[in-house]
Amino acid sequence: MSAADILPFFLAWVRNPMRVAAVAPSGPVAASLMAQEISADTGPVIELGPGTGVFTHALLRRGVRQQDLTLVEYGSDFIPLLQQRFPGARVLWMDAAWLVKEKLFEGAPVGAVVSGLGLLTMPPEKVLAILGGAFAYLRPDGAFYQITYGPRCPVPDAILDRLDLRASCIGQTFRNLPPASVYRISRRPPYA
Repeated sequence: MSAADILPFFLAWVRNPMRVAAVAPSGPVAASLMAQEISADTGPVIELGPGTGVFTHALLRRGVRQQDLTLVEYGSDFIPLLQQRFPGARVLWMDAAWLVKEKLFEGAPVGAVVSGLGLLTMPPEKVLAILGGAFAYLRPDGAFYQITYGPRCPVPDAILDRLDLRASCIGQTFRNLPPASVYRISRRPPYA
């Protein structure tokens, strides 16, 4: 995170605090935690709510190629910044809840979805739409990675159950403002 990232992020938060999950971009420790299970072998990655690109940089450090990144951002302030910083990535200005209506990929080739969205502040129907849309693109072994600043998984159990998903915390850091946790959300294994 550079000092230049703080001002546009903070201004976006001031304009719409319910849409921007935090008052500042996540730090490098949280970004590393978010990307720790993703590599060049993961294949295409969708990032929801990339903001200034903190997680995007962490994904690139893990070997993900820019051309394998689709960045979905609703905050129009961040679009030119993302296009400038990641010219090889596909940058889409859209609401993540519209994923299910779009044709981003044929089939389910995506290996991971990384989300910096503030799911805790969203109505359940929107969270359901975001996860349902994301899992329509994910391979059977793919995973959805979600950062949260709350004390537990930001996806309610009722939504996990409805979509036949499970969540597990893959790490926490107090070296972020605010402290953060990352959850891996994946499909439940079929019963034998």
